[in-house]
Amino acid sequence: MKNIFSKTAGLATAMAALLCGAAFAQTPPDARAEVAQLLATVENSKCQFNRNGTWYDSRSARKHLQDQFDYLDKRSMVPTAESFIEKGAARSSSSGKAYQIFCPGGKATPSTVWMMDELTKLRAAKPPAE
Repeated sequence: MKNIFSKTAGLATAMAALLCGAAFAQTPPDARAEVAQLLATVENSKCQFNRNGTWYDSRSARKHLQDQFDYLDKRSMVPTAESFIEKGAARSSSSGKAYQIFCPGGKATPSTVWMMDELTKLRAAKPPAE
């Protein structure tokens, strides 16, 4: 019964993606959920995001990182949240410069360090699976 449910859920996910006009992507649901939580955390952080020498607000940062995720997702390149951080949230694909995040009361930190810390917090706050 469990196997039938997972196949049905997979079909439902694929149909929902098609109905919404989205391309079906290979990012696993758990990774997709964690990336969505990370992006929400970025947007709600009140931190600034440095990309190629320019500081952006948290809403602009989220939009850029969402675009990065969408690009990678369409190419099935996001098997885990860590892979998104490494491939899409670490550095500029055009200049190669590392992204930085500056939060009030803190110091500029490489985005990979900040995002991995936030991912660790999100996972620690997640209720245990039954």
